[in-house]
Amino acid sequence: MCASMCCSSLCRNFPIKHYCDKKPGSQSVTGEIPSATSYAPISFFIPANANRRNFKTTVKPGWFYFGRKMDTADFEWKMWFSTFRAHILFALSGHILFAKICTMLAPQHRSLVYMVYGLFAVWTSMGWTYITLILSHCILLYSISLVKIRWLCFVTGLCTLATFKCEPFVSWQAGFVEGDFELRHVLFYGGCGFTIMRCMSFALENCERKDGNYNILELLKYNFYLPFFYFGPIMTFDKFYVQVSQSNLMRKEQEMWNISLQGLIHLGVIIVVDVLFHFMYILTIPTDMRLLKHLSDWALVGLAYFSLVYDWVKAAVMFGVINTVSRLDHLDPPKPPKCITMLYVFAETHFDRGINDWLCKYVYDYLGGKHDNVVEELVATLCTFGVTILWLGPCEVVLIWAFFNCFGLNFELWVAKLFSMEPFASIEMTMTEAMSRRIRAIFNTFNFWSIVLYNILALNSLDFAKLVTKRLLLKGFPITTIIVMFMTYCLIQVIKERERRQVKKQNKTRVYII
Repeated sequence: MCASMCCSSLCRNFPIKHYCDKKPGSQSVTGEIPSATSYAPISFFIPANANRRNFKTTVKPGWFYFGRKMDTADFEWKMWFSTFRAHILFALSGHILFAKICTMLAPQHRSLVYMVYGLFAVWTSMGWTYITLILSHCILLYSISLVKIRWLCFVTGLCTLATFKCEPFVSWQAGFVEGDFELRHVLFYGGCGFTIMRCMSFALENCERKDGNYNILELLKYNFYLPFFYFGPIMTFDKFYVQVSQSNLMRKEQEMWNISLQGLIHLGVIIVVDVLFHFMYILTIPTDMRLLKHLSDWALVGLAYFSLVYDWVKAAVMFGVINTVSRLDHLDPPKPPKCITMLYVFAETHFDRGINDWLCKYVYDYLGGKHDNVVEELVATLCTFGVTILWLGPCEVVLIWAFFNCFGLNFELWVAKLFSMEPFASIEMTMTEAMSRRIRAIFNTFNFWSIVLYNILALNSLDFAKLVTKRLLLKGFPITTIIVMFMTYCLIQVIKERERRQVKKQNKTRVYII
């Protein structure tokens, strides 16, 4: 598995300012501080009439009849489920309608219909000049793929991606966008970023093909599939090509019921998150450092943890909505990210399984092999995070985040190698399975909080990450530190036991099938 990817959807395509332009909150301290710290159990409820200067830009009027204000700090969530909800629903509904008609009348041509509708939707929202820009990138990478030199395809793709991260190339290409549609800035970076990654996948798969080449129409079908075009997730070309080429579209038993249930669950989660935004301002509070210093250790640690939980929920819901649409098209999209609560090793940490699968297939696994060699693993992780930095946009916060996650991924291998040597290997052989699992859980406990602390860098700010680390490990020592670590240790034990039972159940199922 690849290293951690902790930003969802559009965050990966936004210009550098998404990470680097976060400014600390207002330095004024008002009488609202007691109110902010008086709510149990984790003390980050803020009353709806909060008047802190820092909150005025992100805490907006919400439920008028209940007198509650709403946290609107997350642009992505607000864009998807508030500001541009009607536009997104209209576009996806049109796709579902045309896809269903084509599936019934001419299933063998459904991929072509997907492409035509996608082109039409992009043209109506962004203009024909934007289509020209996208097509130019597709043609460039398609031409390079015909040479079938893997490193040349990779270098060309990365150089093309870099043109969307630095001036004057960004401004020049942004000039291809027409109109004053408020969402065009987001769609520009989303469409272009994912287009480059998809074209690179196509080019690399074409290099692997021994008999001939894929034609450019297959690339256009792949790239202009509307549900994935602007917001992802990325499905590698080999998987997309096989699935979209199938003409036998029989569904499995209860598949439509599962798709409907998945859609209802996502709707329920959206409602729950909307309610929480009116009571728990977990996105706005971390921007006010003066307020954070008045919070208790427990409140600060809880705020850091729930910041990651929210980002996981957001990724799961946003990708889940897209995945529900793609499953209606008889595709098997990338699965939702693994719950942050169940992440205790760096090798499984990612918030976007599509990007994670892409990086694993073309960089991490390709260079790292079986991931049992220290040098190969180091080279693989450095290259993987090099591509990730370019994808996110290089800046101080991203570089620090990448360094610590890269170190964590390699450190896991170093520790595993150390304990596979004597006398540790012999000692572990004398232990029971349960005792071995308990000892491993101790190390995983520190891993868990390393993952949390490293990733709140990208979600919040460097100052917030420093404050949480100081409270958890220094100022809160020994009481807060020991209690938090013990609770985390118990949680990891529960997770490990659950995973052990799942593996045992799967093994029994395999034996029964055989």
